[in-house]
Amino acid sequence: MKKLELLVAMFALLLTMGSCGGGQKGQGNNAYLADEVSPVDDNPYRDSTLYGLCANGSAMNTLQLITDLGDTVTLSIAKAKEEGKVFGAYAVGDRMAVLVNKDTTMATLVVNESALLGNWVMPNPLDGSDEVGIRLKEGGIAESIAQSSIEYKTWRMFNGFLEISLERDDGTEMAEEHLCQIIRLTADSLVYKDVSDENDLYEYSRQVIRNEKEIIKLEESSFEDYLW
Repeated sequence: MKKLELLVAMFALLLTMGSCGGGQKGQGNNAYLADEVSPVDDNPYRDSTLYGLCANGSAMNTLQLITDLGDTVTLSIAKAKEEGKVFGAYAVGDRMAVLVNKDTTMATLVVNESALLGNWVMPNPLDGSDEVGIRLKEGGIAESIAQSSIEYKTWRMFNGFLEISLERDDGTEMAEEHLCQIIRLTADSLVYKDVSDENDLYEYSRQVIRNEKEIIKLEESSFEDYLW
């Protein structure tokens, strides 16, 4: 009887020790993950983008940002530039969307939102006769250009992606949200692809607005014009 009680007590002690050891190991792993996992991975619905205006302290490899919260931060963009993740040249007063490291000292991706604004067009994929495209306006408003089957609604930057919402003229009236990865952004070129379909590549040029009423300059008459 005493031997049985002793065995039960030893078994209980072993279970207690194992439980304590397992608990410590679990806390260590959780602490490591909490320290390493980015906010985007931790919560996919939270936008970790830093928004603000380009300030006077900006230079070739430095971006000084006055954030929407009123803070002024100075970021190195050297690494982002080396990796081709700086989209759109920037000037003082431009609105910027930036992803940064944990110390908020270095930018990992830079997008000039002011450079995104405007009319972006491409030849009609059906016959190439007309220009079709998208108009990105301030306040996150998006509009279609010469497209009856697609109605663009809104746009925004979200965790480094260009998010575009639209509705198709197919009778469903269902809103679609597309996350797009920017490939190139210059003064006259915008290229992005839909992350849900890497073959869906959109290559736009900035639309040139032509004045329909061209001024015709007439040559002044002279005496020789009236000679026979």
